[in-house]
Amino acid sequence: MIPVFILDPLAEAQLGPASLWRLGESLRDHAAVLEAHGSRLILRRGEALTVLRALIAETGARRVVWSRLYDSRATARDGAIKAALKAEGIAATSVNASLLFEPWTVATGAGGFYRVFTPFWKAVRGREVPEPLPAPAGLAAPAAWPASEDLAGWWLGGAMNRGAAIVAGHAATGEEAARRRLAAFAAGPIARYAEDRDRPDIDGTSRLSAHLACGELSPRQAWHAGRAALERAGGGGPETFLKELVWREFAYHLLHHTPRIETAHWRGDWDGFPWRPDNEDAERWRRGMTGVPMVDAAMREMYVTGTMHNRCRMIAASYLAKHLLTDWRVGAEWFRYCLIDWDPASNALGWQWTAGSGPDAAPFFRIFNPETQAERFDPGRRYRDRFIAEGHAAPHPDALAFFEAAPRSWRLRSDDPYSAPVIGLADGRRRALDAFEWHRRRAR
Repeated sequence: MIPVFILDPLAEAQLGPASLWRLGESLRDHAAVLEAHGSRLILRRGEALTVLRALIAETGARRVVWSRLYDSRATARDGAIKAALKAEGIAATSVNASLLFEPWTVATGAGGFYRVFTPFWKAVRGREVPEPLPAPAGLAAPAAWPASEDLAGWWLGGAMNRGAAIVAGHAATGEEAARRRLAAFAAGPIARYAEDRDRPDIDGTSRLSAHLACGELSPRQAWHAGRAALERAGGGGPETFLKELVWREFAYHLLHHTPRIETAHWRGDWDGFPWRPDNEDAERWRRGMTGVPMVDAAMREMYVTGTMHNRCRMIAASYLAKHLLTDWRVGAEWFRYCLIDWDPASNALGWQWTAGSGPDAAPFFRIFNPETQAERFDPGRRYRDRFIAEGHAAPHPDALAFFEAAPRSWRLRSDDPYSAPVIGLADGRRRALDAFEWHRRRAR
């Protein structure tokens, strides 16, 4: 068995700088794990079919197996690879390695796909999920190994510039780190997950998203840990955690059946909505300089840690799409660029849900008020004070780290005055509702 990772142009173009950096860390860890099992990881960069053909010629391999992806670009590429290899007499097989349920295995009574989460959840919550298989004790090595490219030479963290060192201080990488995080979460915080998951000021979430995105943790492992906690102690926490895992499945279900969700309004009646294209207000949002502390803290958290608390993702997304009336795709692209846990399905569904244009979406008139959200979910200001330095005599280290991670071209200083609001929250809400009413009348 020859383990191979191919960095092809499609994958490289799809991942943002933060995800590419995180991929490099994951590959480094995985190579070490394989070495400990008497194997090694072969790295190749280039067009996938061309690379595979070269490896087959070098090794005499007669079978290729890979983990399946579900976005439309990857499925088109992989389908062409499978057909080409089979035509050349090579067995080619793709397998599910990243989902609990393959998207096409969940269907409504009429045989269609689900458009709303709650019925989807009810359809799968009682399904049997196989236990994860244990790692093999060893892997049979070939008589001679093909050459491998040097991971350092790929320079996957290059576009992160100085931000990589800041994010590295917060990112746990690798399978062992993923297992430890899951075990610690299942042993305690999962019991209060239903209440604590919306509180960015406390450590109440699983923090498994990057591990799942990189394949360091199987969703089956997370599912069975959640099921064990539910059976052991009951309560809403474990069930809510299982629902969140299934929300991820729902995102891939929609990505498979409606690929347009990544780049177009899922609901066609939103095509004429007067979104603003990229603009100066959106740039203030990207820089964490909107003058709205909860929004700015969320954006700065992303630069410092590479992730963003889920409640804060909704607040930041709602502010951009509704208060600033900016096309949700502007924000989705920036998240793709900056998140180490970026996931094509979850990112698309999350943004469309918040904007109101997607399946099972929040209605447009549901506009998050960042101030009331802060009062409810960050009552002691711990989260905001952790990431906002301006106005503090002794800022939190993470607040100062933002100015180290941000691009130098932004010319930001921690001792600058805090930004004035881009728009009053009441004015932004009123403008959004007026736009929605105009669009609703126009569509009649």
